[in-house]
Amino acid sequence: MSNDFCKRTRREFLWEAGAGFTGLALTGLLGTDGFFPKQAEAKIGGANLGGAKKKAKSVIFLFMYGGPSQVDTFDYKPELVKGDGKTVNIKSFRQAGKTIPLTLMGPKWKFKQYGQCGKHVSDLFPHVGAMSDDIAYLHSVYSDSPIHGSAMLQMNSGKILSGSPSLGTWVNYGLGFDAKELPGFVVMLDTTGGPISGAKNWASGYMPAKFQGTVLRSAGDPILDLSRPAGMAPDHQRELLDAIGDLNQAHRKPREDNSNLAARVASYELAFQMQRTAPEAVDISKEPDSIKELYGLNDAATKDFGFRCLLARRMVERGVPFIQLYAGGGNTDFLNFWDAHGGIVPNHNRNAGRVDKPIAGLLKDLKQRGLLDETLVVWGGEFGRTAHATGDGRDHNSYGFTMWMAGGGIKGGVSYGESDELGYAAALNPTPVKRVHATILQQLGLDPNNLTYFYGGLSQKLVGVEGAEPIKEIIA
Repeated sequence: MSNDFCKRTRREFLWEAGAGFTGLALTGLLGTDGFFPKQAEAKIGGANLGGAKKKAKSVIFLFMYGGPSQVDTFDYKPELVKGDGKTVNIKSFRQAGKTIPLTLMGPKWKFKQYGQCGKHVSDLFPHVGAMSDDIAYLHSVYSDSPIHGSAMLQMNSGKILSGSPSLGTWVNYGLGFDAKELPGFVVMLDTTGGPISGAKNWASGYMPAKFQGTVLRSAGDPILDLSRPAGMAPDHQRELLDAIGDLNQAHRKPREDNSNLAARVASYELAFQMQRTAPEAVDISKEPDSIKELYGLNDAATKDFGFRCLLARRMVERGVPFIQLYAGGGNTDFLNFWDAHGGIVPNHNRNAGRVDKPIAGLLKDLKQRGLLDETLVVWGGEFGRTAHATGDGRDHNSYGFTMWMAGGGIKGGVSYGESDELGYAAALNPTPVKRVHATILQQLGLDPNNLTYFYGGLSQKLVGVEGAEPIKEIIA
């Protein structure tokens, strides 16, 4: 057997050993030591950067689970105000896309103009509205599904079916992030529960499991089981882990084709490294009172989401590339997430009231620390809501809704695209979800049309086979 063949086989095994999230420690250490030749390192990094100019180092995706109403928040429509209570013919997804007579419902909150840009924002988001000069609003986003589960999968993975890598996975794969001490993809759920489809929204799909999202708990200690056993000193624990490692290596030698075993073995080393860094990363006790107040930690209504926003800033400071925060959770109590089929006033008052101040606090804090320029903040849900009423609420609307971006090389004080005069469907510059994804990748220095992963006989892309162009109009 040739020496080259032995080296190749060993490299392939070691790559498989890193297929789990916990394999990062092994591959990272070997890469640092120069063990891998250049072609193997490229496989670990996985990226074709395509020469894109990197403007952001991290992404914070603020996901408003359930579908916030664009016409009640950021998409001001005077004609909808005038048309309140009138019956018009509108295409309804509930009737398989047929046009039927439906009753319009005007916005339930007043709009005011904010900033030098004069952006109209409703009274639901006065704190975010005050930051409009730093925000690029996207008013013509549309998705392919009006159903929560598939729409969330598309917003998170680019596909309406499960099984594809999530956006955070693509980011970490593309950047070749080496998670030596903290995960590269962090997910923080709402205290009321997780979103529909659960872990599929942050899964690694057909990519190695090491790229999947790591969920931090929404209450109590964000990360469990990181405390060192009582009475054990660090050097003693290191000695114990080394001894266990030797036994594991001997056990693994005749089982080199078992990548799950290899990944499990590597997990102990990563856990040991996280014991030193993760507790400090999630400890906000030393944050000044002024910062805690900025995020709303002194108010019961905003404390939970404010805590997660503050953790997100701390993760950015420590180099984590992708952080996703969910606002809204569970699928039973309509007040706990944005799905306001009825009672839109109490629903949106509660959900916006929980996040408005913390989100503005996050933007202000990033800006005052000089981090906003290198941190891309994204806001949005899986879709929007209809201009017509469903009792005292609104139905799902995937035809046209609003998202926004701030920081990370994005222009502030601008709006891109328009919905129709009722705020129902994208009219000017219709923007599919994949263009939102393309913009995120572009700002991270990744070429969305050349970032590929070979699977199933195809060079897979987050933005699909046809590709997608970033929204250049909002890029500084």
